[in-house]
Amino acid sequence: MSATIKDVAKLAGVSISTVSRVINDSKPVSSEVKEKVLAAIEELGYKPNEVARTLVTKKSYLIGVIVSDIGNSYVAQMVRGIEEVGRMYNYDILLCSSYGDKNTELRFIQLLNRKQVEGIILISEIMNEGIKEQIENSKIPFVYLNRYYHINDFPTVSIDDFDASYEMTNYLISLGHKNIACVSVKNENDCSVENLKMAGYKKAIEEFGEGDEILVCANGYTIEEGYEIGRDILKFIDEYDVSAVFCSHDELAIGLINFLYDNNIRVPQDISVTGYGDIKIASVFRPKLTTIKEPHYDMGAVAIRRIIKELKGEKIDKTQIRLPFQIVKRGSCEKAEY
Repeated sequence: MSATIKDVAKLAGVSISTVSRVINDSKPVSSEVKEKVLAAIEELGYKPNEVARTLVTKKSYLIGVIVSDIGNSYVAQMVRGIEEVGRMYNYDILLCSSYGDKNTELRFIQLLNRKQVEGIILISEIMNEGIKEQIENSKIPFVYLNRYYHINDFPTVSIDDFDASYEMTNYLISLGHKNIACVSVKNENDCSVENLKMAGYKKAIEEFGEGDEILVCANGYTIEEGYEIGRDILKFIDEYDVSAVFCSHDELAIGLINFLYDNNIRVPQDISVTGYGDIKIASVFRPKLTTIKEPHYDMGAVAIRRIIKELKGEKIDKTQIRLPFQIVKRGSCEKAEY
């Protein structure tokens, strides 16, 4: 028969309420008494009833995490940051995968609330209008991480996409490239991150570039859709002497490089290509991709730290947290030759 809290109290020579204070860290207990209680717990192998403990303390030490797909490398890095920082503060995570379905996201928010999680982090790739009502009803700390959309209604952690695109375009200009194309993704939504990336590119061309804006729209974010955009890039190479391409996602850049290779165009000797995100394959693919490094691990770590600060009643300065980005210079770019 497993040990009870009463057994622990008897062995330690203290009251049941004192044992409870030590386990839940709810009220001060002298170091001597605490040592006795912890020794008794270890000797008896006592394990608190987590359900009963949650009911008494109103704390589950659980954070719910809803992801689009844990198979995506950047999502895995975010979850790793969430999990490792959570563990430092004795929080565990409950992980759910929505696979980009709006109704599934909403259902998981309801499920996690029933599981009495203390906060929820949503890592999504879609716009889900129903989220706001669900979160307002749950009345628990919430952070929304979204790679494709800026969600101003909720706390979030990201980089400054305008500045990152501006700096990457300036980097290509500094290499002597005059005619720089920007590959972005068609999206009519005003909250799309693509709008900020294109605006950053345009600002750099306007201020420092010698050529005109050359905008190319892909139909999606995948490597396959990056490959398909290659035909348009070939046309711009012929018509405008394009020598560099800034892609708004690593996947598009990798697909484009594959197309160029299949058409006997060398990267970076004939044309330079950059990406955005620094997903895992960016440093493995040949040539290694010059890209904007989004700190995915740090985004997850900062997201759960924000929730824990809110749970502890600590002051939170910002709702929209911007982390530093980095231009990772690799082998897909070189100086232009005219």
